Amino acid sequence: MATINKLKGGIMPASLTVWNADGSFNRKGQEKYWQWLLDNGATGLSVCGSTGENMAMDPDEQKEIIKAACEFVDHEVPLYAGTGKYSTDQTIAMSKYARDCGADGVMVINPYYFTPCKRTVMNHFREVHKNLDIDILIYNNPWFAGYELNAREIKTLVDEGVISSMKAAHGDSNRCADLKYECGNDLVVMYGHDYEPVQGLVAGADGWLSGLPAAFPKFCRALYDAVKIDKDYVKAMEIWQKMIPFMNYFYTYKTNDPHWLEIFKYVVECQGLKEIGLARRPLGEIAPEEKKEIEKTLAPLSEYL
Repeated sequence: MATINKLKGGIMPASLTVWNADGSFNRKGQEKYWQWLLDNGATGLSVCGSTGENMAMDPDEQKEIIKAACEFVDHEVPLYAGTGKYSTDQTIAMSKYARDCGADGVMVINPYYFTPCKRTVMNHFREVHKNLDIDILIYNNPWFAGYELNAREIKTLVDEGVISSMKAAHGDSNRCADLKYECGNDLVVMYGHDYEPVQGLVAGADGWLSGLPAAFPKFCRALYDAVKIDKDYVKAMEIWQKMIPFMNYFYTYKTNDPHWLEIFKYVVECQGLKEIGLARRPLGEIAPEEKKEIEKTLAPLSEYL
């Protein structure tokens, strides 16, 4: 078996999925996109997460994409596959498949929709761990799951050896600080949102795993290096200021069109990857006037595109 590349931090894009015009998986376009992410500073990849539209895939498609990713990366960088389902048994089955394909770890979102009680959620992760011998990264996302595990609950799972990494997707940097206070170096913490990365990295996050690195990998790597390598927080904030116009537009999606995933797809297209295609329905193509507004927000970021 190939050496496992366990996640240590860095820039891990939550990869977009490339679809053909007929909605089928575009492996050639996908591999070109993955290579573009790596060429522009990504230190790892995650696939079949929320930004990858796993909720729009059937199980066979998800397996096809996980297998393609494992073959493409071939342990050159850490590869974590999104395998979380509501069902514990389905999560275990998809996680085993990812492991057998060669994934270095699995990203498992908290069981969603029914908002199960914390006791059953903790047992869900324990059962996945019992059936798996690669890293489990908890995708702690209250926006999609309806709740989150707090730092002490995460510490319990760390102390039991169930997990050793997590994506803190709430967004507030205090989550990263609390997790590092409780777990220290026993837990790799990935800042898991888009609006407060400098603060999250300064607060102790080991890396950044979200949608923004999937659309702006060069920018995100520069920001990460300023904080974690150079320890130059003034420089980091100067870099971040260039993203503010985009973020101010991007966050209108909560009340207006277009959707954040549609925006990310178009941003990648603007950087020359025409094969990126559209998000699956019910999402789709954004309006011409929206494209013009996005293009305006990209102007300050030209050196990173």
